[in-house]
Amino acid sequence: MNGMTFWSTLLLSLAPISELRGAIPWAFYRGVPLCYAALLGYAGNLLVGPIAFTFLASLHTLLYRHLSWYVKLFDYFVVRTRKKVARAVERFGIWGIMLFVAIPLPFTGAWTGTLAAWIFGLDKKRSLLAVFGGVTIAALIVTSVIYLGFSDHSIFVKHF
Repeated sequence: MNGMTFWSTLLLSLAPISELRGAIPWAFYRGVPLCYAALLGYAGNLLVGPIAFTFLASLHTLLYRHLSWYVKLFDYFVVRTRKKVARAVERFGIWGIMLFVAIPLPFTGAWTGTLAAWIFGLDKKRSLLAVFGGVTIAALIVTSVIYLGFSDHSIFVKHF
């Protein structure tokens, strides 16, 4: 694997829209063996939870201290959102975060799961474990789909 493929895969795994759902196929199509592509995409995506929690806490603290309009806007949306989905969060909590992150579709990854856990005030350690679990499941799903779809064991190609 060349340096450009390595770094682009790592950056894709950290990007909010692609995450590992884009990084693993990208590396695989660039000629990286699937096991290495999966490990690199997975490792990069595991970093998202801690980065997101740190970023959200720092940015929120900074804005909350210095911008009165942000305080009103934040309080309005977060309180409103918490009230709307309080039942679902109480019912599924951390498991809901994990399942949400595990779904390998755009906007359902580690960034969004971490943001949801932060907005709902869920425990940081438990939330990170849920995000890590979801990332693990998503990596297994994406890798399996690529393996079953584009290898010698493809379920889409008729073998004679």
